[in-house]
Amino acid sequence: MPVNLPQLRAFLAVVDTGGFSAAAAELGISQSAVSHAVAALERELDAPLLVRATPARTTALGERVLPHARVALSAVRDVARVAADAAGASTGTVRLAVTPSVGQGLIPGLLRHWGEDQPRITVRVFEGDSAEVASWLENGTADAAVLVDPPPGPGVQLAVDHYGALLRRDHPLADEPAVGIGELADDAFLISPKACEARIRAIHRAAGLPFTPEQRVRDPATLVGMVQAGLGVTVLSEVSRSSIPSDLVLVPLRPRTSRRLVLTGPQAGSWHPAVRALAESAAGHLARDVPRQLAGPDGAAPRPAGA
Repeated sequence: MPVNLPQLRAFLAVVDTGGFSAAAAELGISQSAVSHAVAALERELDAPLLVRATPARTTALGERVLPHARVALSAVRDVARVAADAAGASTGTVRLAVTPSVGQGLIPGLLRHWGEDQPRITVRVFEGDSAEVASWLENGTADAAVLVDPPPGPGVQLAVDHYGALLRRDHPLADEPAVGIGELADDAFLISPKACEARIRAIHRAAGLPFTPEQRVRDPATLVGMVQAGLGVTVLSEVSRSSIPSDLVLVPLRPRTSRRLVLTGPQAGSWHPAVRALAESAAGHLARDVPRQLAGPDGAAPRPAGA
């Protein structure tokens, strides 16, 4: 049997989700079907593509096959996009890539709104760090993404998201109107690569301070739990506020530091009509409902970002 699209789709799903069970849930098929499709692809290529571990990872051959598989499936999506564009159809499935903080703070409300406003569009959300989200959009794994501080271009600015110091309520600085990053120097600093590490590193550099975190954990929820336990402090963005427990406070940083969150499609090439419909719908929704602290430094509503 020659290599076919279902085989490539199953292979990519395992790589992107990290396992056969998660891939099955993503594709809406049984785990057995995923396993059979990947095994058939490996038989056709006469070599293993995946190491069956937790998480699953590519072999040397799998790593070489991976970009070609992405190109093949991206081309298929482009064909569907061209047809939908010709028909002006705002239907189909949109794969949306976001960072965890955006996923927690902005996406639930948007998904609820899109379900009511664009019921013919299905949105599948994928979480990763900022670099992963950008690469998924670039290589066609995602149809749309919420990017952090992208260059000027098409898109809808969802929020201007400010940073704050996450402290226990019994911390000496918890009642201050704002704190400088240097005032946290006596505390153990905690960080997660998925919680804006690059930006927080830049904040320290701008203040002329060393960046020497005491702990680095992958899951932002673990980060919050460690602050609760009194193991240190961290910096989070305002959009994370919905996930902050009541025994912690988010005190604004001084000087005020922020990032732009922009919903966009591919930077090169045309957008699927469904992505355009979601972007337009999001702009209208957030103009009415986004919290003022996320709307912008002057409380302004979200607006198109770029031409």
